[in-house]
Amino acid sequence: MTSIAEPGVVVIGAVADLELGESRAYVVDGRQIAVFRMTDGTLRATDAVCPHRGGPLADGQFDAAKIVCPLHQYAFDFADGACTSEGIGSVTVYRVEARGGDIVVWL
Repeated sequence: MTSIAEPGVVVIGAVADLELGESRAYVVDGRQIAVFRMTDGTLRATDAVCPHRGGPLADGQFDAAKIVCPLHQYAFDFADGACTSEGIGSVTVYRVEARGGDIVVWL
């Protein structure tokens, strides 16, 4: 992990480490962040742990709009992190982009 001159911005890995349609969890400044590479090559990032029972969100199925926790199938919106079921809570959504072949995330 490398910091960039912009405050709160870090490089967490290489885009080439994620195939299209894959995801992976990274530890960034003590936080677990899941990064998802869409089939169109764009990136999304959220907390890596489901607020319901700690499920590994990076292992869940996802599409352009949401990630589904593999443990109990709760879905979280990539736009705002909200869960589609009431009472579960939400996940943090992080700004993420590919820059020079690197995955860059804003904390």
